[in-house]
Amino acid sequence: MTNDAALLALAALAHPTRLDAFRQLVQHEPEGLSTGQLVDLSGLTQSTFSTHLAVLAKAGLLQTEKRGRRFIQRADIDALRALMLFLARDCCQGRAELCEPLLAELACC
Repeated sequence: MTNDAALLALAALAHPTRLDAFRQLVQHEPEGLSTGQLVDLSGLTQSTFSTHLAVLAKAGLLQTEKRGRRFIQRADIDALRALMLFLARDCCQGRAELCEPLLAELACC
């Protein structure tokens, strides 16, 4: 991941509505949520929420698939993984044992 891609992803997640939506999508992997379900969870109007989805999609954090008449939104787990690795890759001057508590916490969930 490049600095520019990381900045785009972090900027997309730096808004409460988008962060909440992305976290909801991560929780509902691999089936995803319909756009309508996300709108209902957000409490916003469809048009306002669509703008937030567009920002997440532009940042590469979101995948949309059409199922019948519904659009299903899914978190791009590969993009999330890339962002997390980008942030932690050079952690602790190469001393992996210092990151083990973080990895253990992620593994438990």
